[in-house]
Amino acid sequence: MQPCEFRLLEYMMRPAGQVVTRTMNVWDYHFDPQTNVIDVHISRLRSKIEKDFDTSLLHTVRGAGYTLKAAG
Repeated sequence: MQPCEFRLLEYMMRPAGQVVTRTMNVWDYHFDPQTNVIDVHISRLRSKIEKDFDTSLLHTVRGAGYTLKAAG
């Protein structure tokens, strides 16, 4: 797991179950929230943490952001 992906996962675990928006302070740099930078990082993280599970852990909340929900 890349450092950026680890920071993102750690950040999402703190408010587990709550929506993390695209503009929250996760990144070490400023970016245009209209780009797909967040989507790419989420996609890579999702593929790594969900590859051995049957259920999704990272969920997209349309129009809001992303949420981490533990299985069960």
